[in-house]
Amino acid sequence: MSETILGVVLAGGLARRMGGGDKGLQQLGGKPILQHILDRLTPQVEGVILNANGDVTRFAEWNLPVTGDAVEGFVGPLAGVLAGLSWARANRPDVTDIVTVPGDGPFLPRDLVARMAAARAEAQADLACAVSAGQAYPVVGLWPVRLYDDLRRAVVEEDIRKVDRWTARHKLVQVEFAAQPVDPFFNANAPEDLAAAEDLLAKFGDVA
Repeated sequence: MSETILGVVLAGGLARRMGGGDKGLQQLGGKPILQHILDRLTPQVEGVILNANGDVTRFAEWNLPVTGDAVEGFVGPLAGVLAGLSWARANRPDVTDIVTVPGDGPFLPRDLVARMAAARAEAQADLACAVSAGQAYPVVGLWPVRLYDDLRRAVVEEDIRKVDRWTARHKLVQVEFAAQPVDPFFNANAPEDLAAAEDLLAKFGDVA
């Protein structure tokens, strides 16, 4: 069966290290970080939605669906994954999987989805997540909609918050991406990270 994959940008956090607000709305190279993400992700998927809480009008210029966390209280990225799976089930019955990416990662690989889908198929795994420079990024993941009920039980009934605790229940393949010249999973968590990202853009341009 061929896959139909929906992109989900996880922007539901509190951005404490950035001083509050939305990290994806911070300017980088003359445009919001979110626009950098969408420029890279949109060609790879069959639609994109945002996972964000609060007033959705702040994202109005992108004209994308916005869905809040499925669990109240800013409980972490699994709530965002669950929200993405829930939205797909309700609104896009054709979607077989979602791919999640953080809302503060402007250098996302342009072959992220194809490589993760291929690696998952080759390994006959349930899930895939990204790795670079020896570090796993469990929120950069490929998640089948068929696992929605299992994830909902874990988050809502069992109070599981750590991504690794839930993914350990299923077969997971980690997909390695090169970290040069720029780590594709660099994230702008704090003002100093944003400054570093500006330096990387100045040095390498819109890196591949």
